[in-house]
Formats: sequence, C-alpha cells, structure tokens
Amino acid sequence: MYRVMLIDDEQSARKLMRASINWESFDMEVVGEAENGIEAINVIDDMRPDIAFVDISMPFMNGIEFTELATKRYPHLVIIILTALDEFEYARQCIRLPVFEYMLKPIIRSEVTEVLHRAKKALDETVHPVQEPTREIEPTAIGQIEKYLRENYVDSRINLTSVAQMFGFSSSYLSRKFKQETGKSFVEFLTECRMERAIELAATGAKMFCTAGEVGIPDPNYFGRCFKKYTGVSYSEYVNGRGKTDGK
Repeated sequence: MYRVMLIDDEQSARKLMRASINWESFDMEVVGEAENGIEAINVIDDMRPDIAFVDISMPFMNGIEFTELATKRYPHLVIIILTALDEFEYARQCIRLPVFEYMLKPIIRSEVTEVLHRAKKALDETVHPVQEPTREIEPTAIGQIEKYLRENYVDSRINLTSVAQMFGFSSSYLSRKFKQETGKSFVEFLTECRMERAIELAATGAKMFCTAGEVGIPDPNYFGRCFKKYTGVSYSEYVNGRGKTDGK
C-alpha cells in the first residue's frame, strides 16, 4: 500500500483532502500530515511516504525548498504541488525539480482522482513493479501473513506493498486474497493489531504520543483519528474513563 503525506499550512485543506478521497481504493493510505516544510522534513524518515501533496506557499520552509531537500533524500518520491492561481508563476521555479504534477487550489476531487491514478501507475512501474504471483496464495500463507503482522505491527514501515514483496505476491493480488480469506482488508487487520495494543497501553494511562510510537503510528494526529474510529471515543476520553473506573 502506497503511503501518502499531506503538507499544507491550512488544516481545512488537509482535512478536505483526507475526507474527499477514498484512499484505499487506490491502494494508498494517508500516513501523516505537516503544517510546513520544516515539520515535514523532520518526520519524513518516519513517514517514508511514496506520494506527497505539497502546498507551495508555507511559512518557515516553502514547497519548493521542501521539494529540493525531500527528492534528494527520496528520489522516487512523487511530489504533487498545490498552488493558488496567483502563485502559479512562483510554482514555475519547480520546473527544474522532479515534480510529478501541479494542481490549482481549491482542489477538485475528480482532478485529484485522475492524478492519483497516474501516480499509482508510475509508482507501480518504477518502484514496485506489479507482477502476478510464481504460485496461488494458500490459506496457510494468509495465516503466516497474519502472524507476521501480529508480531511486527510496531514497524511503521509495514504496508501492503512491503508485505506482498516479502511473501512473493503482487500487492493487488494479496489485497484481494487477504480480504477473501479473513473478511477484512489488509489495512483493517493491521490497524486492528495496532489498536488492540493501543487499548492495552491506554488502560495504563500512557501518554498518547508514547502509545502512537509503540504501535507503529508515529504521527499522533493520525493515531488519534485511528483510535477514535476504532473505539468510538478519543484517546483522552478512554484514559479518563479508565481513571473514573479505577476511582470507584
């Protein structure tokens, strides 16, 4: 599964991007966000994104400066620059940089969808060539993959693509067979492993940022959303509820 990072100083823009796209349908997941280039550079080694949506105009470090640094470190990183119409000439400075696409803000879902289709195709061909498997996935192989995820979910670099390569299957084939055999998508199963451990740590009163790192989701904001979606309550509400129960 390809990893996506959203880098924009407008929280509303990041929320819209998260909510308006069915990322899983592209074999993608949003693994982190940043408000500016400096914050993004500081966490990029943990996030290890395959795709980054980058606002060109941000405080402290703009999108051009981020792109220069990030693509030196990760030459296969797909950079999609977001720019307002009156900044488009400014965006032309990126022409000398390996930018995959420029998109005008505010974003239009159909345009983002079209760009993501092309980005996925480019990544499939250059980074993770898709090959149909040298063998059929047996139920025992799915069981081995489940065991691997339960034992290694703390590794934030784990995703559908890396596991598929490790076990010798294409990511699209593994995704389909995993759902057939388990009734859950790969992401759902991995998230379940992480959230069950997170619940155990929350019961001890552990701080959220500590728990996030312990379960393989180093971005506390993303972890918080995953936890609330899984449990129905926020992390702090869960911890405070534990305290009230213990005080009885």
